[in-house]
Amino acid sequence: MIVDNALVDKLANLSKLEFDAESKEAIKQDLSKILNFMEKLNELNTDGVEPLIYINEEPNASRADEVNYPITKAEALMNAPLHNEDFIKVPKFVKGTKY
Repeated sequence: MIVDNALVDKLANLSKLEFDAESKEAIKQDLSKILNFMEKLNELNTDGVEPLIYINEEPNASRADEVNYPITKAEALMNAPLHNEDFIKVPKFVKGTKY
């Protein structure tokens, strides 16, 4: 693939970017390097190579999803300055709107 000003302009338009002449030259060089590297990768023989899905072969170390109540409701309400039997009372901080 040839990297020229038309390609850079098309990519800039698609990505909604603007480049000055100096930046456009730098981008052309970088794109050429990337494409040359990809061509090198395409030369590799990958027959019989399994795709890499996970970096390591260790299973995921996840814990069981268990409901755990570290404190009781009574203990939680004990330190609240205002509360009723079930809830902590707080001052209203959102103004109501009229429809």
